[in-house]
Amino acid sequence: MTVYLVGAGPGSADHLTLRAAHLLSKAEVVLYDRLVDPSVLALIHKEAELIDVGKRPGGSHTQALINDLLVSLGRRHESVVRLKGGDPFVFGRGGEECEALQEQGIDCEVVPGVSSALSAPLLAGVPVTHRGISHGVTVVTGHAMAGARVDFRKLANPEITLVILMGVEHRGLIAEELQAGGLDPQTPVAVIERASTTAQRVIRATLGDLDGLEISNPASIVVGPVAALNYSQIASLAPAVNS
Repeated sequence: MTVYLVGAGPGSADHLTLRAAHLLSKAEVVLYDRLVDPSVLALIHKEAELIDVGKRPGGSHTQALINDLLVSLGRRHESVVRLKGGDPFVFGRGGEECEALQEQGIDCEVVPGVSSALSAPLLAGVPVTHRGISHGVTVVTGHAMAGARVDFRKLANPEITLVILMGVEHRGLIAEELQAGGLDPQTPVAVIERASTTAQRVIRATLGDLDGLEISNPASIVVGPVAALNYSQIASLAPAVNS
């Protein structure tokens, strides 16, 4: 009996790993996140039991409940897949789920996924590092757990690209703190919505304009000089929107 924590990648099934696709075709039960793309769900074996455990505002699927469900299903089935957007260990709470399974003696295998932290900028034509412009990248959540916060003032470095996941809701505060930390309001920003899918949208603006942008989840926010670059050659995706 094994529970597989599987990364669904940034969106489209085209960016799923071979290992992930194989497990989805064989799984008895699949617990999936709310934002997993339909093209990925279409790869699941037709007789598998599908359980939507996506977290929604006011919803009942707490992390503790998901952990308990994984343990219960893991004891009763040979193959259970926990399908998580992006990579299980990049803001996916995969570590917490793996820990819960291990404590109960249930085998757990983690299958990496392509994280939108790097793939979303790439698909928008933005290299998160670029010689002479950015010599590093920092990936950070814009939605810290209750009682915690990210001090974006300490992350304000014009030579390091900042990629923010789950930052749409707090984009105004994020922009304010980055400017308080020293970033120029004219610092380029790129927002990539629904990366890798046919609904992908790229909005290019400046840090000073971030709060006023009409954007929605799922989205990756890239802050830094590289956000002004555009090396994308994917003609099928929607063109960038300049704010």
